[in-house]
Amino acid sequence: MSEFPSIRQHLKNKILYTSVLYCTVRESKLPKAGFKSITVAETVYDKFQDVYQKNKDSLAMKGVNSFSGYVTYMLEEMMQKDKTFARYAPKIEKISVDEDRVVLKDNIKNRIAEVAVQKGELFCQLCEEKDCVHIGFVFSLPDVYEVLNSKGIRLQK
Repeated sequence: MSEFPSIRQHLKNKILYTSVLYCTVRESKLPKAGFKSITVAETVYDKFQDVYQKNKDSLAMKGVNSFSGYVTYMLEEMMQKDKTFARYAPKIEKISVDEDRVVLKDNIKNRIAEVAVQKGELFCQLCEEKDCVHIGFVFSLPDVYEVLNSKGIRLQK
């Protein structure tokens, strides 16, 4: 007998290997039905993973129970902010941001709106309200939102 496998055995092994490789790739790389996959840089992935791991308990209270659920939650939140921003951006412009206030230009009313932090809440000096388009616009500004969020100031529902 020869030390080399027969051509038939070689082909059989190759087919088996190809089938196993295909199944492994198919099972591990393709998303489940109803889902899509995206590719992000490792640094972005690592940042999201780090934040998710650090906030796992508080996220679970919001119904976010997996890393993919967290990424979905964050994407939906950003889309909502962008929707608000796109809706009001031509009508309202950010002029300046100070320690406890944001100054806006309302192009519809042709007035300056000052949104200030009062008693731990945002208050619009122009509308004299805690809930108006100016307050919503301030929350749609990512840099301002981060500062407000860190101070525990949330958008009224």
